[in-house]
Amino acid sequence: MDIITILLCALIVIGTFLLWEFVAWSTHKYVMHGFLWVWHKSHHTVHDHALERNDWFAVVFSLPSIGLFYYGTVVIYSPYLIACGLGIFCYGLFYFIFHDIIVHQRIKWRPSKRSAYLQRMINAHYVHHSKHSKEGCEAFGFLYAPKKYAVKNLSIRKSRQETQ
Repeated sequence: MDIITILLCALIVIGTFLLWEFVAWSTHKYVMHGFLWVWHKSHHTVHDHALERNDWFAVVFSLPSIGLFYYGTVVIYSPYLIACGLGIFCYGLFYFIFHDIIVHQRIKWRPSKRSAYLQRMINAHYVHHSKHSKEGCEAFGFLYAPKKYAVKNLSIRKSRQETQ
């Protein structure tokens, strides 16, 4: 494989990883909090089960990556399809570490030091989970958390809501 192909594949991995944030955000907002709330609802309720219906989304989201790896290696050799599959896989791995381990503690581990950005992402996710219903939720993304979810901005927002 030549250097141009390697660089193109690296760009495809990064681009696919970033694009998948839009896919995850829109799916979370319009599908999970829409017609497939029947699966996602389990994630917004307190329970003591190791698994929840919402975990089926991990299976569904892995299928494009598996398909691209299979098609790009077995059916026709294409490093570009493999790179797309790798970008989706990397996003899924990031999601698992951030969402299932760091935020929801499905495996008990948290980094001892958190950057302001990581804390902002965690805060945004907690704001999302403050609603236990299909409607009225905000913060549907996983990679991007607007500055309004910083700790200082959340406390200002909360005090404004209390005075209204």
